[in-house]
Amino acid sequence: MRQSKSLSRKSHLLGTKIRNLRKRNNLTMEDLSARCMRVDVELAPSVSYLSMIERGKRVPSKDMLEVIAAVFQKEIAWFLDDIPEEKSITPVKGSRGGISGMALEPSFLFTNEILQIAIPEMLSQTGVSGRQFAHLLIRAHQEHHQNHFPDLERAAEEVGQKRLPLSVEELLQIVKNLGLNITWFSKLSAKTHDAIGVNKNSIVTSYFDPPGNIYLNKLLEKRTKRLKYDLAVHIGHAVLHNTDGLKSVLAVANPPKNNNNIFDATPEAFKLSGDSSTVKAQDILHAWRDFESSFFAGALLCPKVPFRQLLDRQGYEIDIHEHVGVSASVAMRRMTAVSSYRHWHYFDAYAPGKLKAVYRGNGIPLPWGNMRQVEDPCQHWAVFRMINTPAIGSSAQISLLNVEDEPRIYCCESTNVQDLAGNPHVLCTGIDLNPAISAQGIDALQIAEDLKKACVKNGGSSTIPKAIKQELSSVSRILNINWVERGIASDARLICSRGAVCPREPSCYSANH
Repeated sequence: MRQSKSLSRKSHLLGTKIRNLRKRNNLTMEDLSARCMRVDVELAPSVSYLSMIERGKRVPSKDMLEVIAAVFQKEIAWFLDDIPEEKSITPVKGSRGGISGMALEPSFLFTNEILQIAIPEMLSQTGVSGRQFAHLLIRAHQEHHQNHFPDLERAAEEVGQKRLPLSVEELLQIVKNLGLNITWFSKLSAKTHDAIGVNKNSIVTSYFDPPGNIYLNKLLEKRTKRLKYDLAVHIGHAVLHNTDGLKSVLAVANPPKNNNNIFDATPEAFKLSGDSSTVKAQDILHAWRDFESSFFAGALLCPKVPFRQLLDRQGYEIDIHEHVGVSASVAMRRMTAVSSYRHWHYFDAYAPGKLKAVYRGNGIPLPWGNMRQVEDPCQHWAVFRMINTPAIGSSAQISLLNVEDEPRIYCCESTNVQDLAGNPHVLCTGIDLNPAISAQGIDALQIAEDLKKACVKNGGSSTIPKAIKQELSSVSRILNINWVERGIASDARLICSRGAVCPREPSCYSANH
């Protein structure tokens, strides 16, 4: 009782500070209560009790406050002083993801009419296909909204009832309930390839034939994770687009005979046979609906709340996909959509320079494009190191990269996988640590600058200094992402968006290298 009264006399700002810390770290009350339970299940506050604490209706015991403090890596005294620290604990509102845009001035040159005339001409001259342009538009839209599409999430939850995991049998029952039929095939004829518009060098895993037929490749019978994804995509097509007959074809590139690397011979193998630089409205529509169906599939297989809770329990380990029976790519992409932390990026990369998928809600500059190869890609990106030196399992890395003349600290986890055609590729998911560091009232730019100097001094990589390691380790525990801690244990590396701006001394691209 005496302890409770002692806390009461010092708790004027306690509830406000807990609420601001929670919001600054993008946690719901359910998230914070769950985090507290991981620290101590008996002392953790319930959601309702936490609500009363934040509103000043209740004062937690010293033991309960210690649990809350452990989640946010704070001393108890911080919660009990009389300093509001409003500037350092008030979240910034209205921030968006993706890369920075440019002002479209003079505005009369950027009217819809002028753009509709100029864009097809630009694409024709640069060799960019209408489909590639559509995917770039969609990616910009996705990054701007930081993978937040509540209507698609709701549609998937209505169909899947938030079940996690979903079995193949349950997915087949959903297909049946939608009135769709399934036909299995072994090999498609050249005529069918032409009809569905896919390059003959590709392996078609499945396609939709209106008004209600799903065709599945028998190869999927032994690849249940890919089978579940294909079924989920076609369910999404049926639910979102009313099986209106637009093509819904899923395929992977097939390596040419006598060639182990598909990109040595035919970098165009992933393109649809109808690709051209002519922009067609239907290309944009097809690409958008493909994106919607794919996002729906991820939300169906990994529903937001259950998957987020599982990620939280498992510390965002990327082998989480084994727990729910989905591919690593589905699980890693869903991390970027369901996490309470918004500053994620994700790459799906094939050697030597093909980006099959990319998401960068944190605006990280790309090391190479998904429309063309780059002459001088930085070889120190984790995704390149994994491609060039294949490793078993996964690998975490702390990286320093200049963005708009300011150093930023990134951490990522990469892993090697193979697609259905046997092509090796690397999946990489990562976060921008600067916002997480700043959210704790720490000067993120100064820490990044100090770490960058250490890396430059040591030829491009460096053991993380003890003081910085302590700060990053604390942030790692607040984020509850295990591979950040593993990245901190290894050397930090300087990376760049292009070799021409290499920050290393001497430069990797100097005359002597």
